[in-house]
Amino acid sequence: MEKKDFIQSIGNTPLLYLKSLSELTGCEIYGKAEFMNPGGSVKDRAALGMIRDAEKKGLLKKGGLIVEATAGNTGIGLVLIGNILGYRTKFLVTSNQAQEKIDTLRGMGAEVLVVPPAPYPDPKNYRIMAADIAKAEGGIYMNQFENESNYWMHYHTTGKEIWEQTSGEIDSFACAVGTGGTLAGISKYLKEKKSSVKIGCTDPAGSAMFNYFQKGVAEVSPGDSISEGIGQTFITANVKPALVDECFQLNDEVIVNMVHYIVQNEGIFLGSSSGANLCAAYLMAKRMGPGKKIVTILCDSGQKYVSKMYNDAFLKGRGLQITGKAADLFPALDRCLN
Repeated sequence: MEKKDFIQSIGNTPLLYLKSLSELTGCEIYGKAEFMNPGGSVKDRAALGMIRDAEKKGLLKKGGLIVEATAGNTGIGLVLIGNILGYRTKFLVTSNQAQEKIDTLRGMGAEVLVVPPAPYPDPKNYRIMAADIAKAEGGIYMNQFENESNYWMHYHTTGKEIWEQTSGEIDSFACAVGTGGTLAGISKYLKEKKSSVKIGCTDPAGSAMFNYFQKGVAEVSPGDSISEGIGQTFITANVKPALVDECFQLNDEVIVNMVHYIVQNEGIFLGSSSGANLCAAYLMAKRMGPGKKIVTILCDSGQKYVSKMYNDAFLKGRGLQITGKAADLFPALDRCLN
């Protein structure tokens, strides 16, 4: 059996057939199992793409310092790849992220600074602080939001894999937006291969993506979602190339109910962004009608979110009544189609 190291194991993740959602909609719905990447998330791809691009440009050499603002998963990819290649890592993480991810980053050997959330371009925003620290300490600020090697990595790998795994018989791809790299890279690749492929996006309350894709204005919607890693209030360089046909706005209740529904019906334990992505696939299936083949991204495992997405006391404190039952989830999701 061929042996692969950590870096060689990134990508080529399987497509999982989601039986319950497929039968419910009359479509074939698949989830690309990005939680099976060696670092545990889709962000392994972006981390590798940004590091290789920095090396190629001569910006990163052995012993160098990588600085990043991260919700956790990009940092995990960066620290693990950095450990292999001989780079130091320092991350800025906001205090509203799950403690599991902060502890994981530190356990892997990264230096982590936890800071209060602050809007961009406040000088205390974690992205601005990361750029300032990189400059002061002679490191490189990876800037996953504006670093276009992020979306190009998804164009050359994730998009290509989805096309090949579906033998080109794909009708729709749908997911939420974090940095925008996954949506932009995959949508660009698939649209170039087959212009009729419909691209869907879901956006949690408090973000600007819904208004941007629906109305063409970067206007933040009211709300404050507990979802981590998605829901941006600004238009990044990685968002701009995204080719989106439909966008839907979600509340936390449907996102969290979806991850609970999936673990109960498919046996897949997922994080919050995957919940939004699965909602996106369901909504595109309902919009397009039966007989379509739809793919989404299963970003990471629910293990990093046990203290929040799977914690009854936390959810009740946010006023969320979560059952994971179809009768509570799908009628609420159908209202997003109006």
